[in-house]
Amino acid sequence: MGDEDALERRLTGAWQGRVSGCMLGKAVELFSMTKGQAALSEYLDRAGALPLRDYIQLLEDGPGPIFSASCRGCFDASAPDDDINYSVLALELLESHGRDLRTVDVARAWLNRLPAGQTFTAERAAYRTLLSEGAEWFAGGADPGFDLARCADNPYSDWIGAQIRADVYGWVTPGDPELAGKLARADAELSHRGDGVDGAVIVAAWGAAIPGSTDLEAALDRALAQVPEDGGVASAVALARRVAGAGEGPEAIHAQYEALSPVHTLNNLALVTWALLSHPDDFGAAVGEVVAAGWDTDCNGATVGALWALQDKPVPEAWTAPWQGRVGVSLAGQHELALGELVQRTANVARSL
Repeated sequence: MGDEDALERRLTGAWQGRVSGCMLGKAVELFSMTKGQAALSEYLDRAGALPLRDYIQLLEDGPGPIFSASCRGCFDASAPDDDINYSVLALELLESHGRDLRTVDVARAWLNRLPAGQTFTAERAAYRTLLSEGAEWFAGGADPGFDLARCADNPYSDWIGAQIRADVYGWVTPGDPELAGKLARADAELSHRGDGVDGAVIVAAWGAAIPGSTDLEAALDRALAQVPEDGGVASAVALARRVAGAGEGPEAIHAQYEALSPVHTLNNLALVTWALLSHPDDFGAAVGEVVAAGWDTDCNGATVGALWALQDKPVPEAWTAPWQGRVGVSLAGQHELALGELVQRTANVARSL
């Protein structure tokens, strides 16, 4: 019974941490993406939000209605976001296919469940290929009549999209980072290649390794076994570990990756790793610092929040109370799901695996 209790606690925390971190970062995503780190820091300072340890106050010159719905006092349910859509979709895929999940299953689910307008960069490019070359097969059970690998032949295949789709594969495979990585890879390869796939693999594998490991560092060592030791992901993790170990801020990470897109896999993975290892015992500091550090703020807040909570440490109520267990989504036929339902469904998948 104790193991069952721990499983449900971790999964509750993972969903709470992912939604809360996403909401925190969503409020300033536009500033970070379009105006850069200096503008983000200036906005947070004017909002009285530094150090960032709570949802962000909305200022009159704030980032617009889509993003202001994630500001402090402006919501009673979490706002729909692609990060959360992909978590719910991964859960649905696991419910249907379990450990036998294939990339073709992901493709069919996208066409059935994922609105094209809710896709971006690599995912939108892959979706366009599916529609132009193989949409006629999506309603049936046959495999497509073209090579799905062509979907990943796009200029964004090493960006962050696959990494933000990976969390749930680690949540449901506690103690088995190899299986977590296999499932994340099957999902990621629809739209990504190289570092884009490896970023998804390590996030899933790290999540799977946290239960049963002595700490986040030990779990990360186990996760690294699932990606090439000489690849970009391993290098990004090594940099983040050095910076966190020295007790430094993210400046060295910014300097190393200043030439990359703000939504690349490597720079954002480095921030995620740095924030988690710098603040393993303080949820607010972990999600707050990774969001304040910029780049893809909602994605990084979500990933840090979920991985942090898999340590079986409670997400503070101040973060969860404002959205009241109401999880906004924008998948076909859905606009809101209950936290309790998501936890139970995720626990059922974990037990079945």
